[in-house]
Amino acid sequence: MAYAARMTTTPRSTPELLPFTGNEEADKLIASDPIALLVGFALDQQVTVQKAFSGPLEIRRRLGHLDPARIAAMDPVELAGIFRERPAIHRFPAAMAERVQALCAFVVERYDGDASRVWTEAESGADLRRRLSELPGIGDMKVRSLLALLIKQYGVRPPGWETELPEHPTLGGVTTAEELAEYQAQKRAHKAAMRKTTG
Repeated sequence: MAYAARMTTTPRSTPELLPFTGNEEADKLIASDPIALLVGFALDQQVTVQKAFSGPLEIRRRLGHLDPARIAAMDPVELAGIFRERPAIHRFPAAMAERVQALCAFVVERYDGDASRVWTEAESGADLRRRLSELPGIGDMKVRSLLALLIKQYGVRPPGWETELPEHPTLGGVTTAEELAEYQAQKRAHKAAMRKTTG
């Protein structure tokens, strides 16, 4: 089945954009393309939110597509080279190329290349959390952000979703550039406080 055809499976609702980058095209891509969204979360480590979620658009520009099957089948050395092209996709381009390729391979193997099936086919809130937790490069903090995002902004609400919704602020609750700035300021303050207590 062609990638374009698989994309007909959509969430219950889709936001027009996710204000994570400041670039309208990048923000619309991560909102509308499930694999772009997951790749953005995979890249969201040791770089700014803006840099991480700009990655999917830049990868698409360099490859000409974001087809998970084609990315999974690429020569890893070639993909790492594409990530290293200036400006680099990430501050750790080789490691992140490997992470994105592993994520794409998992989506192809488990969900026939349709990343939206991770959440559209979840049978319960707990099942949704489990499915997100299985994704390569998506740790516990990212799982919580994705849960909040899918529940609040995509209307993904399988039975029992209420018990899985994080009570603390996450990136998933951000709907404006102003909220993103506030979220990032809170995150910086929290990290600074943690450094003081551990130092």
